[in-house]
Amino acid sequence: MTTLAPTLSTRYFPRAASWLRDLGLIATGSLLMAALAQVSIPLPFTPVPITGQTFGVLLIGAAFGSKRGAASVILYLLEGALGLPFFAGGASGWHVIVGATAGYLIGFIVAAYLIGLLAERGLERSVRTSFVPFFVGTLIIYLFGVTWLAIVLGSLSKAIVAGLLPFLIGDAIKLILAALALPAAWKIVS
Repeated sequence: MTTLAPTLSTRYFPRAASWLRDLGLIATGSLLMAALAQVSIPLPFTPVPITGQTFGVLLIGAAFGSKRGAASVILYLLEGALGLPFFAGGASGWHVIVGATAGYLIGFIVAAYLIGLLAERGLERSVRTSFVPFFVGTLIIYLFGVTWLAIVLGSLSKAIVAGLLPFLIGDAIKLILAALALPAAWKIVS
């Protein structure tokens, strides 16, 4: 089963080589991540800002599929690491990749891949089942992010307070929006 973005790219660019369509999708996904990272609210008590990146991971994984979704996030991370102002608040550089938010960034790759795998099985096509891939993806992001933050802060309890609790409501809203958006997009496309 295919996901939304490859379905649309094949429909609208049928004569383009599949590898070219894939490159276009991956580049588009990385730019979407960069744009959503600019929606950033720093919190004074944590090195982890509230951003639109997690919403981007949910959408990209589900719409692009496992390989294209993960590749989009990897390209986004490389672009930011190489100096493009793509990270939260326009930050860039390798120090971001290895800093306090490194676990979340790596978690984005794994989450996009797993969300994509579940979407490739059609779980994002129905509101009834679409919560599953987005919930799994959100848990993966927290698992990687909070674990790394616990290492940086030297305490799991501090990491939970700084890297999990302040984000639960916002991420629940992002999860619900993604779970409503993808089935709606499929209905429009069909």
